[in-house]
Amino acid sequence: MAAYFNPLGEEETAALTVAMADSGERLDLTGLPKPWVDKHSTGGVGDKTTLVVLPILAACGLTMVKMSGRGLGITGGTIDKLESVPGFRIDMSPAELKAQAGQIGIALAGQTAALAPADKSLYALRDVTETVSSIPLIVSSILSKKLASGAETVVLDVKCGSGAFMRTTQEARTLAKALTEIGKRCGLKTRVAITDMNQPLGSAVGNALEVQEAIDVIGRSESLNEASLRFRGLCVSLASHALVAAEVCPNIEEATAKVKVCLADGSAQRKLTQWFCAQGAKDPYSADFSLPSAPIKRSWSPKNSGWISHCSAEAIGHAAMSLGAGRMKKQDQIDPSVGIILRACVGSKVEPGIPVFTVHAATEQTCDEAMKRAISAISITGFEYPPVDPVLAIVS
Repeated sequence: MAAYFNPLGEEETAALTVAMADSGERLDLTGLPKPWVDKHSTGGVGDKTTLVVLPILAACGLTMVKMSGRGLGITGGTIDKLESVPGFRIDMSPAELKAQAGQIGIALAGQTAALAPADKSLYALRDVTETVSSIPLIVSSILSKKLASGAETVVLDVKCGSGAFMRTTQEARTLAKALTEIGKRCGLKTRVAITDMNQPLGSAVGNALEVQEAIDVIGRSESLNEASLRFRGLCVSLASHALVAAEVCPNIEEATAKVKVCLADGSAQRKLTQWFCAQGAKDPYSADFSLPSAPIKRSWSPKNSGWISHCSAEAIGHAAMSLGAGRMKKQDQIDPSVGIILRACVGSKVEPGIPVFTVHAATEQTCDEAMKRAISAISITGFEYPPVDPVLAIVS
């Protein structure tokens, strides 16, 4: 609370970050091909970028070792998404992570108590003392885990909007600047993107649905709707900035071209397949691959044509929560099959009879509730409305 009311300076925050990283084991990636890169998002609605960005970067020759967490509230967690995949193993030891990364360039597991254990203790204290929003404490929490996991370069995605922890652009910029400055002091190469979270990211909101969208974005781009294409664009941007930050490419133009080649020639798809199979799942592009599916699916389409001018990430997130796609408390169980598929985003033209979204539900009652919430989240105007770029700013 003292640090909350009298914020830590940059030197103090960097010292705390390193001390937290040193409070447990550090993953030693010595012997693996460089650069060693990690990726972090502050969390949002429909944010499944890790599932796309990691295979792309691994296909570009980077070593990607990542620890991910579970979701809480309307922000989904990568581990929850991957646990919806039959057979996918997330309880890997540091030695197993390193061995797999050495073989295929990519490995991901749930957060382990052995890495930066001080973070867990301090976060519990921040939670009960209502000091979670302290920028220095947020920065030390994020970066200490990146240091402990062995990364030398980190690309950070700071979400901004109604479906994010940082609600305003100014708050997001403050956090982005702090992450950049403290990262430098800790010896990390960083690139921070401030990205839009006033509307859901991509088409799918819900664990298994998001996994399927990530699979499609990497390997079936010819069939993507406007919402998924917007998500794909963000993934390309984040991966490109990671290549520049890691000094693999000299500028963003060459990096973007390299990323697009990895998507077009199938190398990113092959890397995703290697990753899933290495961690116990089936080839996501094989005929016998399947994900949990909800028994009830109900769509909504507008009565009049127009353009979507607003699609509240917060409201869609709560709609998905009402279906059972998220948890309010850490011990809550989630239903991996439920969620919402959005076929349009802000700026999309909509027509009567053509579905804008589909609710995937376990019961008629939860479907009714989610339909009401999702309908209220969307505003349609009679005038052409411009789309919103998912990347609002880059801080480096």
